[in-house]
Amino acid sequence: MNDVLMIVMAAGAVLGGVDRLRGNRWGFGDKFETGFMLLGSMALSMAGMICLTPVLAQWLGQAIVPLYRLIGVDPAMFGSLLAIDMGGYQLAKELAEDPLLGSYAGLVAASIFGCTLVFTIPVGMGMIPKGDRPLFARGIMLGLSAMPVALVVGGLFCGLPVLVCLHQNLPIFALALLLLLGLWKFPHRMVKGFILLSEGIRWLVTIGLVLAAVEYMTGWCPLPEVAPLEDALATVSSIGIVLLGSLPMAELVRRLLVRPFAWLGERLGLKPQSLTGMLVGLVSALPTLSLYQDMDPRGKVAAGAFLVSGTSLLAAHMAFALSVEPSMLAPLIAAKLSGALAAVVLALLLQEKGSARPGTGLGK
Repeated sequence: MNDVLMIVMAAGAVLGGVDRLRGNRWGFGDKFETGFMLLGSMALSMAGMICLTPVLAQWLGQAIVPLYRLIGVDPAMFGSLLAIDMGGYQLAKELAEDPLLGSYAGLVAASIFGCTLVFTIPVGMGMIPKGDRPLFARGIMLGLSAMPVALVVGGLFCGLPVLVCLHQNLPIFALALLLLLGLWKFPHRMVKGFILLSEGIRWLVTIGLVLAAVEYMTGWCPLPEVAPLEDALATVSSIGIVLLGSLPMAELVRRLLVRPFAWLGERLGLKPQSLTGMLVGLVSALPTLSLYQDMDPRGKVAAGAFLVSGTSLLAAHMAFALSVEPSMLAPLIAAKLSGALAAVVLALLLQEKGSARPGTGLGK
């Protein structure tokens, strides 16, 4: 399967490269260029955290490892609190006592819960107009409610028994419950909290970059555990190579599904923009968030729910998995798609019952 997907990504790179030579007549050349241009922004957001991961693992391990052992959970699951491409994978592998659980935590759980915690919620709350934030928050709550489906399916694809998977995810479920209560009772305070979290991560990333850059140029670093910057950039570069093909291919898939999604939207009572927003969310959350103002209220809730598990599957997350651990690609895809679909079904069913109308509960 991995070889087939890599061939598909290579075909996407050929499609994008040929179109770039033709002057971007088909619109795939721009996606090819975007994949390469993302190297800078990815390195800025990822490299510093990757360099700091050994330091964080050493410091946090003294407190996290005994606590997680006490409840019978592999310390690797702590890495799932960060996004897959923001140090979550490296931290999970550093802390792991079971290599399989390290891969599961760093790729499956981190791509869903970690990404939601440190990226989707902070960025979404910042981009979306205040009037739509209650709908977005309700969608996030429904997405978190459906998240166990994604985590269990991903665990099964990894070869983990259901009970083991549920037990290992106890810290995630507990934190997700706190998030649900916070978004329900104190949505405005949660916005401020996530802004602070986002700023704290930016500080960590920048500090990691500075320390690694100084060590590269002078050979001296106050924290000798910092990973070499060139190793971190090698990881980023491998992701960028896959993006050269995955972004043009994702654009092709989007075009092929526009009409079927429009037909499906009519039958589900959703505007085409709502389903289109979910579809582009498989590439990145940012286009979905930019389309939010054009969606109907029902679609805004469903799109928010979809992003919890579904965001960035066809671009950054698939590329990351292929670059670091291709054997985990199937669990990653199965987990994110099953969770995203379960979240949308839950959102639509609850709204049909009238329990998710705009202006109820959140944001008052």
